[in-house]
Amino acid sequence: MGTVRIAIVFDFDDTLTPDSTSGFLEYMGIDPAIFWEQKVNPLLLEDWDPVPAYLYGLIEESRKGKPIRRTDFVAFARTIQPYPGLKELLEKIRKTARETHALAEVEYYIISSGIGEIIRNCPFAGYFTDIWASDFIYDQDGAIRFPKKIISFTDKTRYLFQINKGMIGASARGKPYDVNRRMAPDQVRIPLQHFIYVGDGYTDIPCFSLMKQHKAVAIGVYDKHNQAKKEKAWAFVQDERVSNLLSADYREDSDLCNSLEMAVKNILRNYL
Repeated sequence: MGTVRIAIVFDFDDTLTPDSTSGFLEYMGIDPAIFWEQKVNPLLLEDWDPVPAYLYGLIEESRKGKPIRRTDFVAFARTIQPYPGLKELLEKIRKTARETHALAEVEYYIISSGIGEIIRNCPFAGYFTDIWASDFIYDQDGAIRFPKKIISFTDKTRYLFQINKGMIGASARGKPYDVNRRMAPDQVRIPLQHFIYVGDGYTDIPCFSLMKQHKAVAIGVYDKHNQAKKEKAWAFVQDERVSNLLSADYREDSDLCNSLEMAVKNILRNYL
């Protein structure tokens, strides 16, 4: 029997860490409440998609005020801390998997509508096999110019299939059509049944649905200190989108930690 791989895929903002886009706005001296309410929400009323709307809002801020540069994203990224216990949990899950099955491998991924330069440069990015997020191109002065990648709603499922087919890392860059290539079941790198998806928001719903369709695990998380987000997340349970809804607490023996461990053990049980 060969290697048994499991993919645990996370959203980023409000899943692994508090909202990094709002945090970046504060870092740049921009009021997040005004940005979302006066810059982004009017675009939504004009039928903009939420993700290009906020990316455009950032470009407008950069043009009319202090330029927003790639170096600003990188500098802010280095200040980001994950929710408590995340790093320890990622190590513990891998240890649990190996103790359950000698040939088990757990890989971690991030698929986010957030800003890629922030996510890829945060202190804990190295724990993840690959990261996909929204990105900009930059002008000759390093300021944001135009979005070159927008990840929103069903766009996220594309990257689940890339993980499934092994289209990850540097070798997969610049090949956007390869994900549509047909593969026989025995050719896929990680079966969708071996996926665990953890997310908090509406952009995660297509991924939740894909997990449910393939009898994989979908876990909804929420910030227990934010009542509005907690109530919004409860809709995932009411709509039967997720297998479980838990606080984004990654510390040892938390409900989320225990649920992830049990999900990994359950997948591996079929190979014992």
